[in-house]
Amino acid sequence: MKTKNLFIVRHGQTDYNKRKMVQGSGIDASLNEEGKMQAEKFYNAFKDYPFDKVYVSSLVRTRQSVEKFIAAGIPFDQLSGLNEISWGDQEGKPFDAASHENYLQITKAWQQGDYEQRVGGGETPIEVMNRQKEAFEHILRNSNEREVLICMHGRAMRVLLCWLLNYPLKNMDHFAHDNLCYYQLSYRESSFAIRLFNEKGHLV
Repeated sequence: MKTKNLFIVRHGQTDYNKRKMVQGSGIDASLNEEGKMQAEKFYNAFKDYPFDKVYVSSLVRTRQSVEKFIAAGIPFDQLSGLNEISWGDQEGKPFDAASHENYLQITKAWQQGDYEQRVGGGETPIEVMNRQKEAFEHILRNSNEREVLICMHGRAMRVLLCWLLNYPLKNMDHFAHDNLCYYQLSYRESSFAIRLFNEKGHLV
């Protein structure tokens, strides 16, 4: 029987987060000083935890967020299926009034079940979910990896948590995500259960 304990972590803060600029999969931003401090606090809280494997997206901010676990010798893998959603031509731009209104219209459409809408020619939630499913087939196939640390991105986490927990994608905004927060999920008999929700006590 396959069983796993998953810690799904959002990356630490970048200057794009701090400045409220659109990041997405097309912006390969590094952690800023606050993000590095968050990563240090997370490592200190879990450095003795027996992780079997670390998974990160192909964007540098995720690897930097868990770099000390990798440096300590825990095997890791990069999976582009864990990347953030693409926000298309809005990436790298600040949230001005017009772009924010467009964003709100698109996310409202998602909340109403219209998953074909996309911001700035970027990805739809369905496209994100489909690439995540390929990534998770790889993760779940490795039955010897019982304790798994996954570092990824905010909107991508919202999509992921919906389909892992069998919620409609329209509920994705119910899953809050602070920088370097984590969700803890258990996997048993082909189903997932949530144990901890947007946990951030380690950052205090």
